[in-house]
Amino acid sequence: MQLINRWLCACFAIAALTAQAEPLSVTKVADGLYVHQGVHEDLSEGYHGDICNISFVIGSKGVAVIDTGGSFKTGQALHDAIRKITPLPILYVINTHVHPDHIFGNAAFVADKPVFVGHAKLADAMTLRADAYMRMNQTWMGDAFAGSEIVKPTLAVQDTLTLDIGDRKLILTAYPKAHTNTDITVLDSKTNTLWTGDLLFIERTPSVDGDIKGWLTVIDQLKQLKVSEVVPGHGTPTKDAQAAFGKEQHYLETLLTDIRASIKKGEVMEKTMDTAAASEKNNWVLFDIVNRRNVNNLYPALEWE
Repeated sequence: MQLINRWLCACFAIAALTAQAEPLSVTKVADGLYVHQGVHEDLSEGYHGDICNISFVIGSKGVAVIDTGGSFKTGQALHDAIRKITPLPILYVINTHVHPDHIFGNAAFVADKPVFVGHAKLADAMTLRADAYMRMNQTWMGDAFAGSEIVKPTLAVQDTLTLDIGDRKLILTAYPKAHTNTDITVLDSKTNTLWTGDLLFIERTPSVDGDIKGWLTVIDQLKQLKVSEVVPGHGTPTKDAQAAFGKEQHYLETLLTDIRASIKKGEVMEKTMDTAAASEKNNWVLFDIVNRRNVNNLYPALEWE
């Protein structure tokens, strides 16, 4: 009887893992370009693995996926959405950076045998963070995290890299340490659409996990680009890239200035968490949670400037 029960549990586990989730809702933002917009939810208990923007681009030869979501389940739902629109092979899976909400859906695409693409430092960053990411996401999502795994890039972006998917080219650019140390952007040459990963947040409070000064430098570079539309890592795609980058830049500059001022006045980090960038509170979603985390990450380093 015990053996039968174990067999039944195993069968149920396999069935739950392979069951077809509802395909993700996607929006066609330009010719051959589709985006699923994640919800504004924090990475914590109750997180569902679907908070970032994940996309795919269809060329005449095949498909390139840009980020895959925070779990195998989300990646599979994205895969199903692609298959509702095109039978063309999935040629590339591109990760814009290392954060777990962008990479754990990779596992749903392994069977397609695409080329996995990312920043030259992404593979090492995945290795360093793998244990913590697996443990935290399992705690947050429980059974909904089943099947998720770290899938590393097989093609690295050192500086720039061009991918040809047929009748359109995707131009990938790697950046020095900014939001993270693994950031890349993707530019579709056919429609002049730019994917920024988390180098750009719209609506959701920008989260700093790298070098805020480096990030501000990269924003200045990105503002020089003349693009038709920008797809941020979080938030609603927009045709007004300048306004979006400007708003994010203002938040980061305010945060940096306020933390420096607190340090100069001798205020402790706990107090600074309540005051730094407080003027920005009404401009961003999840401000109280993310802004405090930003101060916690930045204050110790800025003390040693």
